[in-house]
Amino acid sequence: MPLYNFHCPDCDKDTELLVGASETPVCPSCGSQKLERMIGRIAPEAKLAAAAKVWRAQAAREGHASNFSSSERKR
Repeated sequence: MPLYNFHCPDCDKDTELLVGASETPVCPSCGSQKLERMIGRIAPEAKLAAAAKVWRAQAAREGHASNFSSSERKR
């Protein structure tokens, strides 16, 4: 399922949701189904390295480090 950015005109909040092709997204704040899909922005490259470090640390804590190389895994 792809991750999309949505704006809710009823409560004026923005959110990211995983939405399947046949699903109708629902606002997590107010329950409205009138969400408008927004164009998602890609994170700047400078932030990707810092974000990857955080994701790897979280994956290691949760035991989901199987997709990282052995040098990236904590032993």
